[in-house]
Formats: sequence, C-alpha cells, structure tokens
Amino acid sequence: MPPDPIIIDEIIPPGKHGFRRDARGRPVESTLAQFLAKWLDNWLRIPGTNYKIGLDPLLSLFPGIGSTLASAGGLIILVEAVRSRVSIAVLLRMAGNLLMNTLCDFLPALGPVISAFFKSNLRNLRLLQDWQAGHHERVKRSTWRLFALLALIVVSLMGMLLGIFTLYVWLLTHLFHP
Repeated sequence: MPPDPIIIDEIIPPGKHGFRRDARGRPVESTLAQFLAKWLDNWLRIPGTNYKIGLDPLLSLFPGIGSTLASAGGLIILVEAVRSRVSIAVLLRMAGNLLMNTLCDFLPALGPVISAFFKSNLRNLRLLQDWQAGHHERVKRSTWRLFALLALIVVSLMGMLLGIFTLYVWLLTHLFHP
C-alpha cells in the first residue's frame, strides 16, 4: 500500500506519517524542531575537539537582534511541543530552559559561553522526543524532580535571608540599646 501523498499546504498533525528511530532506538518524529535544535545548538564542530556549538551563541554576540532571532527559533520548538500535547509541567520546564538561555544571552561576554554549554534547544528537543515516543511518565517525573529541586533552593535562600535579617535586627538592638 503506497503512503499517503503529502499536500504541500497541508498541516500535518503529530504522528500521522509514522516515526523514525533515533540513535537510542526510540521512535521520534522528523520535525522542524530537530532541524532548529541542530542548527541553533550543534551546528559547528570546534576544530581540534569533538565539541559542537550552534548559531545560538554566535548570534548572541550581536546584542538584541541576535538573541531575539535565536529565541524565536527556540519558540518554534515550544510550538511543536504544544502541537504534541505536552503536559503543562513539561511545557513550563521547556519554557524555563529557553528563558534561562535568553537571559544568559544578555550577559556581555559570559552569555555566549553559557549558551554554548547549556544548549537549551537540544534539552527541549530531548524532552519533546521523549514525550512523542510515549515516555510521558518519565518526562513528568524528571520535570517534577527539577521543580522540587528549584523549590528547595528557593526555600533555602529564603531561610538564609530570614536568618541574616534576624541577625541584623539582633545586632542593631544590641548595639544601639545597651
């Protein structure tokens, strides 16, 4: 039986035309998200190493417009996640990855270096591919672990601030009221 013909102006819902396998043997869709993640995070091998960088850290060298272009590519990956009906928690995690990368891009010299190592688009693509391959519980579980870790960090910082404030008040009361 021949495959369905592809009509150029047709919007193809996720999963309609089957899956291909990635390097780990997991079924994944061939999407625009893969193309963007490769070009934004893994496009060019640094000579003498096996490490690759993409257009994202290179574009962030141009303040404002470069970071905006790179973030627009990352937003397309998020749109693909919405089309795949990713859960809200996973979508928030993906948006957090993109936001962190975008905020780091605004640091003058350190931003492109952080962006080259963080690779938010590849992280988001991995989450999307795991979701599309049917590993919903594993993706949700890892997302909730990340949120729990972030909550623990925030609570710890607030506790430290409260302790410092208490120490400050105690010092002031003992220094000015003998």
